[in-house]
Amino acid sequence: MKPLTLVLELISAFVLSANAAETFKLDPVHSFVLFSVQHLGIANTYGRFNDISGTVVFDRDSPSKSSVELSVPVESLDTHNSIRERSLKSPDFFDAKQFPTMTFKSTKVEGSGETLKVSGDLTIHGVTKPLTVDFKKGGEGKGVFGEMRGGGETRFTIKRSDFGMNFEQGEVGNEVTIILSVEGIKK
Repeated sequence: MKPLTLVLELISAFVLSANAAETFKLDPVHSFVLFSVQHLGIANTYGRFNDISGTVVFDRDSPSKSSVELSVPVESLDTHNSIRERSLKSPDFFDAKQFPTMTFKSTKVEGSGETLKVSGDLTIHGVTKPLTVDFKKGGEGKGVFGEMRGGGETRFTIKRSDFGMNFEQGEVGNEVTIILSVEGIKK
């Protein structure tokens, strides 16, 4: 190999490795937003949002350069009960017509290894609040079509009253536990 070719290859490898950030588009078929909330103080009621989209930029060498943007349409709410879903989508709760989308946009990513601390702005019901979660990285690997995939999960609790959803306090719990499990396809 010629010395100039070797030098160019080394420079190219350095430039490529210096730009270690990878962009993943969420796979809505393999990503989930699940929630639970107390009903009458007796038991938890569960639901999910059947649609989620977003992008994760992950820089494994410098996680502080990473970012997350997620969007969840309120109309995709599914509690396995159409009457409850109409109520939750009404102005009493989510007010899906006025506030059709919930979003999260990161402002900071910290940590290394398998758990990252992700901070950002969570918007629900037209109200934006800061949120910090511990995100546990999952695996990475090739999908069935040879595409690179990566993912992970976080579990956290919010107060619905913080987002202006105060209807039926007492009958429906104020604390909502959320499980966000995401899988993305590398772009």
